[in-house]
Order: sequence, then C-alpha cells, then structure tokens
Amino acid sequence: MIQAMSRAFEDFPAGTRLISSTHRVTADAIVEFARAFDPQIFHLHPKSAEQTLFGGLAASGWHTAAMSMRLFVDTMDVAGGIIGMGVDDLKWPNAVRPGDELRLEIEILETRRSKSRPGYGIIRIRNVTKNQRDEVVQSFMASAMLPARGAGL
Repeated sequence: MIQAMSRAFEDFPAGTRLISSTHRVTADAIVEFARAFDPQIFHLHPKSAEQTLFGGLAASGWHTAAMSMRLFVDTMDVAGGIIGMGVDDLKWPNAVRPGDELRLEIEILETRRSKSRPGYGIIRIRNVTKNQRDEVVQSFMASAMLPARGAGL
C-alpha cells in the first residue's frame, strides 16, 4: 500500500530550485559498485588505478548517476514515484573520489500536465551533482513524470 504523497506535481513549479543533503563516497562503495557493474581497473584497484589516466581510484560514472538518483528521490520526496522519461546531455566533467561529499542541485525548468496520463504532470529538470569543493561531477537535463494531487495512488 502506498502512503499519502508527501509532494506532488503541483509542488514543483518552473523555477523551483532544491539542494539535497550530502552523500559521502567511500572507497569500499566505489569498488563494490565496480565489481557488480563496471569492472574496470580504475574503479576496482586503488594501487593499480594510480597508473591510469585517473591517477587513483575513481567512481564509475554510472555509480555517480546512481548516487545522484538517490539524492534526487530523497530530495523530491514524491511517495507516488517519479518516472524518468529520458536524459539529455549527460556529462561527468570531474571524477568522484573516495571521501568526496556529493550533493545534488535540482532546477525545475518547465512543467506541464500530461496529455496521455490524466493525474500526472511532466517536469523538465536540470540536475547538477557537485562535490565538497563545488566542482561539478555530473550534470544532465531530463524529463520526468510524477503524480499530481488526487491521482488516486
């Protein structure tokens, strides 16, 4: 059973800006994710990673995306769920390292009611993930669908 919604489409008008809490990245988490999903030397072996382009252990971009997704879901706080419709212009300009503290900055660019799914709205967002030095480690634009108030969820 889904609980009553904390937030809904109407709570995110264009221009809304949100900043997440932080997430600390550990070497163990980087290696664990890499073993399961991106088994490349610079994500798996701290010593060997020193000899690569990264010059040390670095999180997979997909790990960065997964951590950013968690920050997004927690910050948006939509109990009915947010359905991704597509991502554009995904970039990882700086590596995520053990000890980094990540935060997500969300900006709602556009909103509209869904024409095909009554009870839902569509938002266009810009998500930027930064580390504790305010360096961008991931950025992208996306469209997502979320329940409007009274969607019956």
